[in-house]
Parts: sequence; structure tokens; C-alpha cells
Amino acid sequence: MKDTAKHQGLRNQLVNTLKEKGIADKNVLEAIKKIPRHLFLNSSFEDYAYQDKAFPIAAGQTISQPYTVAFQSQLLEIQKGHKVLEIGTGSGYQTAVLCLMGAQVFSIERQNELFKKTSVLLPKLGIRPKHLSFGDGYKGLPNYAPFDSVIVTAGAPFIPQPLMAQLKVGGRLVIPLGENVQIMTMLIRVNETQFEKHEFGEFRFVPLLEDKN
Repeated sequence: MKDTAKHQGLRNQLVNTLKEKGIADKNVLEAIKKIPRHLFLNSSFEDYAYQDKAFPIAAGQTISQPYTVAFQSQLLEIQKGHKVLEIGTGSGYQTAVLCLMGAQVFSIERQNELFKKTSVLLPKLGIRPKHLSFGDGYKGLPNYAPFDSVIVTAGAPFIPQPLMAQLKVGGRLVIPLGENVQIMTMLIRVNETQFEKHEFGEFRFVPLLEDKN
């Protein structure tokens, strides 16, 4: 599992690209600068790992475009020690970014193939989320709630009620909403019953799948 000077140079270029696109959160940029994204991809994509593009991974899923990862991470305004619920572990790349930003990450993946792969890969890279689980993201993780923030890394047709319920007052839920094209949406919990809604334009994600069992 090599991470060479060349890879590091390409990451520096990627960080500059993200800055040009408006990513300003230093913690986000620093995390992306450190994480070897090529190790989260199929080796056939290694030469392209630091382009600002999404790529296919196992189980018909994708590793998100770095800009999308950075954009969602920036919206969360993570402070060191924040408890973050991630819906859709996927390749583990977004998980790694959140961990390096100082968050305690609780992540759910419903594709067993990806769950197993990520459970092995992250510790190998010295990245230790608080909890990785295989299950239905629509239900969240009530046993570990409440969370300072919730991030959904797949397109959802609606905002799952349990995820709203598991958010602390003052907490942020970032979710791409929509079927074919998604609107990046952020809810801030104002009190027990009220949420403030903000929208941030169009993105494209694979669908958030519900566990039908």
C-alpha cells in the first residue's frame, strides 16, 4: 500500500483545485491533502485518483467526486470531538476525511461487500472510526444518538424521519435530496420540533437504498 511523493504532489494539486472551486475550510483541505485516495479505488483507476471526479467502486456504487466530499464536509462545520453519523460508508473515503477532521464517526453501509472491505482498509491506513455497521441507513443508529451532525452520501427521495430525530439541537443534517438529480440540502435543528432548511444547488449521487428485509 504505497503512498509516494508523486501521490502527495497530486493531492496538493487537488487541494488547489478545490480551493479554486470555493472550498475554504482548512480542516477539510488538510484532510484531503493527507488521505491517499488512490488506495480507496480499484488499482486500474490509480492514475486518475486525484482528478476531481467520481469513480465506480464495488457493488455498483461510486466514490464521490472530491469536490462533493469537501463540500458536504465543509457544510457540517465539524469541531474536534463532534459525533457524526454517516449514512453510506461506501469506499470509506468520506469516512476518512471526517475522522481526520477530528470527528467521532459512526457509519452505516448496507452493501455487505463494501462494509467488509472498508472494515479492513480503514484500520490498515490508521483511520479508526468509532463504529462501522452493516445495516439500513434510513434507520440511523438510535443507540448512539444524539449526533452533532448527520451526513448522507447517497441521493435520498425524502429526509428519513429517524435521522432528524437523532440530531442534537443545533446539529446539522446534510443530505442530497431528489431522484435523478439531487439538491444538496442542509437542515439545522433549531429546537425539538423545528428545523431550518438551506439548499445548495444540484449534485448527482447514486440512490440511497432502503433495506427491504
